[in-house]
Amino acid sequence: MAKWGKVAAQTSNVMALRTILSFLLLVSAAGGARADFADGKLPDGAYHCEVYLLGLFLNLGDITIKGNVYSGPVTFGASGTYNYQMNPNGEITWLGPLGGYTSGGNSISMTQATLDGQSSPSFDIIMKQQDGAFTASTCTRR
Repeated sequence: MAKWGKVAAQTSNVMALRTILSFLLLVSAAGGARADFADGKLPDGAYHCEVYLLGLFLNLGDITIKGNVYSGPVTFGASGTYNYQMNPNGEITWLGPLGGYTSGGNSISMTQATLDGQSSPSFDIIMKQQDGAFTASTCTRR
């Protein structure tokens, strides 16, 4: 009987070690997902923006990100590069115009980044239209 008690204790120790290692792995994975927010930058690349309206996805153009600088979406041939800021919660502040999102009486209500998970990095832009209505669009890195 003493032999089986020793085996049970060893099994219990192995299970405790597995639990601790699993927890550490989970914590390190979650910390890595938030690291991009802490850097205050989106991953570089072209982000394709579209809105779902009346049963269709409408292309709103691409926003290109490089470091803390963005350009686009291009509207009516006008384009430039401007800075943006992202806080640790993933909320983005655009420090320049943003194509049709900020023209014709439209304004940006909020932009929220989504960087963690298995999918490509993306951000959602909530635009307030001139008439007071709100429209949400999603921009996903290609």
